[in-house]
Amino acid sequence: MFVAVYAQRAEKRTYQQTRADHGVGGSKILPLWAVTAAISLCFLGIVEIMVLVNMVTVGQAWLTTGQAAMLLGTSRQHVVDLCRRGMVPFETVGSHRRLRRADVEAFAGGTLTRDQARGLWLHRAVAGRLALDPDGTLNKARANLEKLQRVHPTGMAARWLGQWQAALDAGTEAVFDVLVSRSPQAVELRQNSPFADVLSEQERQAALAAFRSWWHRERTA
Repeated sequence: MFVAVYAQRAEKRTYQQTRADHGVGGSKILPLWAVTAAISLCFLGIVEIMVLVNMVTVGQAWLTTGQAAMLLGTSRQHVVDLCRRGMVPFETVGSHRRLRRADVEAFAGGTLTRDQARGLWLHRAVAGRLALDPDGTLNKARANLEKLQRVHPTGMAARWLGQWQAALDAGTEAVFDVLVSRSPQAVELRQNSPFADVLSEQERQAALAAFRSWWHRERTA
């Protein structure tokens, strides 16, 4: 029995020494830099969590890219592309993008940037040409589209060109819809338009001058 008690005490001393060697349960004091680093990491983690909670929960004022995609009726990748192009403002929290619901709804509702409004204005002029000469205008667009598809066989540009192909195949009414619509999809399509040289340079410059006058008048009214 004496041997057993002695063995238990020895085992206890070994266990306590091991804990002390590793700074557990002993009297070791961590250096100040280690304590400061640990507190800083905890603080940063808490702040990031608070920001995320605030963005996601307060009236759903902030959306993930997936939620924004559902609101717009598009893919998540399309929303990411819109963010990269600067078409929809966003904030970054950690490695995640967050978008204001108001910005997404404004985009979905057809609120256009100056460049987007300019593109719409030019394509309204193209729509006028299409109304006067449907066959000639569509044939020129098809020829331009074939050239663009050879230049952009893959990637996002190829995707939009494929949608232009579908619109041209559907006929004049479908093309009119894309030319003058304020929908997010039409806005994107007009950024990759096969109607670039349908207007003469004189007609294009006249349309741009009219747009600048209208834009200035709208902003100063």
